[in-house]
Formats: sequence, structure tokens, C-alpha cells
Amino acid sequence: MLRKYLSEFLGTFFLILLGTSAVTIAKGDTLTIAIAFGLAITISAYAFGGISGGHFNPAVTTAMLINKRISAMDAVGYIISQVLGATVASLFVKIFVGALKLPTNQLGQTDFPKISGGVAFLVEVLATFMFLMIILNVTSKDHGDAHFAGLVIGVSLSLLIVFALNLTGASLNPARSFGPAIFAGGSALKHLWLYIIAPEVGAVLAAYCSRFFLGSEA
Repeated sequence: MLRKYLSEFLGTFFLILLGTSAVTIAKGDTLTIAIAFGLAITISAYAFGGISGGHFNPAVTTAMLINKRISAMDAVGYIISQVLGATVASLFVKIFVGALKLPTNQLGQTDFPKISGGVAFLVEVLATFMFLMIILNVTSKDHGDAHFAGLVIGVSLSLLIVFALNLTGASLNPARSFGPAIFAGGSALKHLWLYIIAPEVGAVLAAYCSRFFLGSEA
């Protein structure tokens, strides 16, 4: 059990450290940021997925719990591990950003300064719904493909980030937003509730749609 929780911690740590570093340290454009997050989740999935299943995202864990691929006890342990991994990763990013004499309130946090809260909520629900539909079906025992699941998930995340980055910062993951927000503060922390609730709503919708309409749990 400890091995699974540590794997979730490490996978989420790599995802947030590498992804948000592409924003803050590398100063990447949309494509660079999307590729960084996509490759980070791909390598984490292949490195640690065989131990924990490779969730690295509380929304993924919620969907897996609904579809009975994980126990309630493990789900709680996974989510705690994911949040801790994201938080520690963001702490390191803050240290490195500070060492470069860059603003330490700019840590790759998610926010929606250009659109309304309602539209931002819709974007995060929709993007997470699509992401979870892909994850649940590519990992399905009935019609999934375990050999290519990590690659498909990584490519999917990259494409969804290209879609959503300039709208909401493209979270799709409560832990991904939590870590940077608690250190950056400001508007990102004020709006954190949206980045927790909206991805979870998208995950719940995907879990039921995938199960009942596509037979992912058959």
C-alpha cells in the first residue's frame, strides 16, 4: 500500500515540477508547456503506473472509485499523496524561481483573467470530461490498450492543454492547481475552488458516461 501511495506522490511531483517549470523557468509558449505536461505524465505513467495505476490526479481517482477500479481507502490515500506531491513540487519551483530573481508569486498557477467564472467552470468540466473519457477507455480491460495507454494519455493531455491554456490555464487536475496556488496566493488561491470542483464534476460525468454508454467496465 505504501508503494502505491509513494508512486502517486512521485508521479504527481514530476508532473507539476516539470510542467510548471516549463511555464516559469523555461518561459515556454503554449506548445512547449503542453508538451512538457504531456511528456511528464507519460513518463510517470510508464515509471509508476505498474505500481499504482498511474492516476496522479484526484479527478482520475474519483472516476476510478466510481467505476470500482479502486477501493475507497486507496482513493483517500491516493488523493492525499497527489496533493502532497503537487505541493512539494511547487515549493521546489518557488525556490528555483526565487533563485533566478523572478517573481515568486508566478508559479505556473491556473486562473482565468480573460473570461467569466461560468465559462471557466464550463471549460474545466469539458476538458476534464474529455480527458477522463480517454483515460477510462484506453485503460479498460474490455477494449483498452495497456501497452500504449501512457502515450495516449500524455498526447491527450498535451492537446487539451493547447485547447484550454489561454482560457483557464488548463488544469484538469485539482492537485495541479492546488500546489502552485497555495504558494502564489492572490487570485489563483481565491479561485482554487473552481479548479477543485469543476474537474471533479467532469470526472464524475465521464465515469458514468464511459461505464454506461461505452462499456468501459465490462
